[in-house]
Parts: sequence; structure tokens; C-alpha cells
Amino acid sequence: MPLAHIHTVKTAYTPSDLRLIADTVYQTMRTHFTAPDEDRYQIISQHEPYELICSDTNLGFTRSDKLIFLQIVQQGRSAAVKETYYGVLMEALKEKVDLAEGDLIISVTANTREDWSFGGGKAQFLNGDL
Repeated sequence: MPLAHIHTVKTAYTPSDLRLIADTVYQTMRTHFTAPDEDRYQIISQHEPYELICSDTNLGFTRSDKLIFLQIVQQGRSAAVKETYYGVLMEALKEKVDLAEGDLIISVTANTREDWSFGGGKAQFLNGDL
């Protein structure tokens, strides 16, 4: 059950670009994180330019207003799967929205089945509904 939170600068992308970015994040998660069909949980947040502060960590990256911060909460993906995902997503976003390599930052964190409720105040993973 990956949850993706996509952060961008306001006005950097059109609404259709934002949808394309979200669709690309979802499709690459379906393929490389083996996320189940209809398992789409995404939040898109847009910020003023001064609200996203991002250095290059001395790696030589150039950042622009097209910067995308992607936070993914997920369960059980290996380091190798995550590393492959990072590259595949970068290439896909480069193709779809002409994203520069310095403008994608991804952070993946893990949680467990008990950390989810999909509605009704119930723990569907724990009570057997899922």
C-alpha cells in the first residue's frame, strides 16, 4: 500500500502536468513496487518557491522551480528494488515532463500493516478485510 506525497512549487506545473506526474509515479510503483491494482493513494501539495528549500548535498546538482519532492510510505521493498525504482521514475519523468536530474528528490520510508486504516476507523489489514 504505497502512499505517495508529491510536493512541487506552485505554478511550476499545469494541472495536466501534475496529473501526468501522479500517473507516472503510480504506474512505476505498479511495475517496480508491485503495488496492487486500484491501490492508489497520492497527495499533491503545491508550495510557494520559498517553502521548498533544497541544497545539492555537495553532489553538484542544479535545482530549479520544477523541483519535485516525492515521499513514499511503503512496506517491504528491498534496497535493490528501491534503487531501480529511483532510476526508472527519473527516466519516466524526464520523458513525460522534461524533468532535469537535479529536480527529483525521493524519500522512501517503511511502515507496517498495523499502520493503516482505509476507512471506518478499522484496521483492515489486521481484521482480515484486506
